[in-house]
Amino acid sequence: MSVSPLRHAHLDSRGKNRDPDFTARIFWLSLTLVLLWPLCVATEFRPWVLWAPDNRKVTVDFLASFWPLVYETEFMRMVARETWRTVAMATAGITLALVLAVPLSLVATRVLSLSALSGRMNRWPAVLRGCVRVTLIVLRSIPELVWALVFVRVVGLGPTAGVLAIALTYGGMLGKVYAEILESGESHSAHALMRNGGGRLQAFFYALLPSHAAELASYTVYRWECAIRSSVVLGFVGAGGLGQQLDNSMKMFNGGEVATLLLVFVFLVALADRASVWLRKALS
Repeated sequence: MSVSPLRHAHLDSRGKNRDPDFTARIFWLSLTLVLLWPLCVATEFRPWVLWAPDNRKVTVDFLASFWPLVYETEFMRMVARETWRTVAMATAGITLALVLAVPLSLVATRVLSLSALSGRMNRWPAVLRGCVRVTLIVLRSIPELVWALVFVRVVGLGPTAGVLAIALTYGGMLGKVYAEILESGESHSAHALMRNGGGRLQAFFYALLPSHAAELASYTVYRWECAIRSSVVLGFVGAGGLGQQLDNSMKMFNGGEVATLLLVFVFLVALADRASVWLRKALS
């Protein structure tokens, strides 16, 4: 019985099956390890220290302090109040970020440029588009923690500093991703509308938005989820919300309160995830 060429290509000299990409995989795996090694050295990455006897004891004691959970009436009222404040801070921050990101993304989107219909964008529209993209880079390059530190000095302690910090950083992120999403899809319908006398907004609302609505909404909800998580870090610098209460509980070495607050954060992130799934189904 003859062996087909394809079958023969997967047999070694002893007639056993052999992966034809085995050598290539070993090469790329070895190259990855070689490239990662200096990075681990530079970052002093030594995970085995976690298993040192002293470190194991500290870890076990820290986790053991999480139980029992604290659910006293007064504490839970405070948690409910700060949970609402955290959600409000994230929602207000994302809303302001949208006010900033939507117009900037429309200006930065090449598909919506009237001068680019001829194939090459005119000089001044190109300069404006470049300036907008640089603005988006600057906004998202500065972490929200740094913005929060600045605004805490300007407006004082409280959620206002967190709202403004989220608005600026996430405005840069949303604007950049929105522009990339709008440019990644089919643009013939948008160009056809503009060539026949339609404006940029008409091309956006009637051509680009219907085909990208689900992706835009999903990313926006994801950023809202990230804003809720960011409120933890922002609370450590006095921006209010559950993060500030988490900081206070950790400073008082009250593990039960810390565990309760972390469970609330898990619930909020799960709720945002379900909202994202529902939006994608509704818009698809």
